[in-house]
Amino acid sequence: MSSQELVTLNVGGKIFTTRFSTIKQFPASRLTRMLDGRDQEFKMDGGQIFVDRDGVLFSFILDFLRTQQLLLPTDFSDYLRLQREALFYELDPLVHLLNQEHLLQPRPALVEIHFLSRNTQAFFKVFGSCSKTIEMLTGRITVFIEQPSAPTWTSNSSPPQKTLLPLPPQRPSYHDLVFQCGSDSTTDNQTGVRYVSIKPDNRKLANGTNVLGLLIDTLLTEGFHLVSTRTISEDKTECYSFERIKRPEALTMNKAVKPEATIMLEQSQKKK
Repeated sequence: MSSQELVTLNVGGKIFTTRFSTIKQFPASRLTRMLDGRDQEFKMDGGQIFVDRDGVLFSFILDFLRTQQLLLPTDFSDYLRLQREALFYELDPLVHLLNQEHLLQPRPALVEIHFLSRNTQAFFKVFGSCSKTIEMLTGRITVFIEQPSAPTWTSNSSPPQKTLLPLPPQRPSYHDLVFQCGSDSTTDNQTGVRYVSIKPDNRKLANGTNVLGLLIDTLLTEGFHLVSTRTISEDKTECYSFERIKRPEALTMNKAVKPEATIMLEQSQKKK
């Protein structure tokens, strides 16, 4: 690559080397005028252009010029300062993206498990702030109801066989699901058992404590972490609260328009 295709910027003491074409992505910006020699405040000195601005924030600006996307670290908080730098360089598309600060900040996903154990039965209710988490759990959880098979007349006096009828957990709303496990006395004084299976584990569990442990392990595997536990004194319901920080997706410009034109926001299709 020819050295004439590269430019070196010294921004606040930090050195950046990139292509001329990268810096000149937006013809109307001050950066383009800087390279063209039309901005007298910035001159080439020793093969570098010195810019007396924040070098750390310029790294995000350069990344935007290279990718046409704005993707900031999860713990980033200097939105106003970065917007001030974008205004200084007259990068209107970047200013527009930074105005969407609510889309750039990480958002927590919350899940709460209510667990109640009574005699031989255990009851579960799961609340989730994100419906996708509840959908994920619904797809993995199956309740198996034990039912006696129809009697058959044979010479052998073997006990009747039992079958397991699979059912999904109940979905009272988009944000919660309900299921139970353990023994269940029926009206004819026979005892049926409800088993719970949570994929990818293939076991069918009837003990509520075991199901609770598997459910918690499932959430931990999905990136949640336990933030609190408490007991509701009225009915001794145990409550487990979980949180997962959702990383913000990249904001990008619509590729159908020119960089210097009005831009639209679209969520990046890039998978985490």
